[in-house]
Amino acid sequence: MPRQLTFDLPVRPALGRGDFFVSPSNALALAALDAGGWPEGKMLLVGPEGAGKSHLAQVWATETRARVLDATALPGQPPDDLALVVEDAERIAGDRAAETALFHLHNHVLARGGRLLLTAGAAPRLWGLTLPDLASRMEATTTATLLPPDDALLAAVLVKLFADRQIAVAPTLIDWLLPRMDRSFAAARRLVAELDARALARGGAVTRALAAEVLDSDDTDAP
Repeated sequence: MPRQLTFDLPVRPALGRGDFFVSPSNALALAALDAGGWPEGKMLLVGPEGAGKSHLAQVWATETRARVLDATALPGQPPDDLALVVEDAERIAGDRAAETALFHLHNHVLARGGRLLLTAGAAPRLWGLTLPDLASRMEATTTATLLPPDDALLAAVLVKLFADRQIAVAPTLIDWLLPRMDRSFAAARRLVAELDARALARGGAVTRALAAEVLDSDDTDAP
């Protein structure tokens, strides 16, 4: 059978508050974000890849009309917005110019009574910052941590990832996948992307048989 012609269409994830599934692994982080009154007007969201940091940051940005910036592409002149989000802050470690830009942005926003939300995959002490003044400010930032997913959250993430790609799957498939897949958000994203790609290539649906095939190939390719 010839392979089906496929197109690499962009996936548009739903990032509204109603699309964020609350579970014990992220409830405390969400509560901290919603509480307001952050010490010195700043907060850091920490968690593994795909844990929902960007989703929560986007929810907050939408509700506060905050500008969202990538840490590796900060402007030389700090913007005058009173609410800012800086994503993937740990990625600037070792880049003196980027660290300096974040240092000035941090001071500029807070000196004007604004609010600064940052996201990262680890605590600031693990970033490897080379600018002492920035390191001290980041380490003094109140941190809200998103923990590894429990079953309920991982199931909800799988459903959302499939929905983002406009794929309808049976609840029984989700239940079947949970005990067999690597238990991380990053693994869930890779799994759904591979299932989507193979189903499109074959012109078929995402089934348990296809899922078993993908999981088996992952085991085979593992180092």
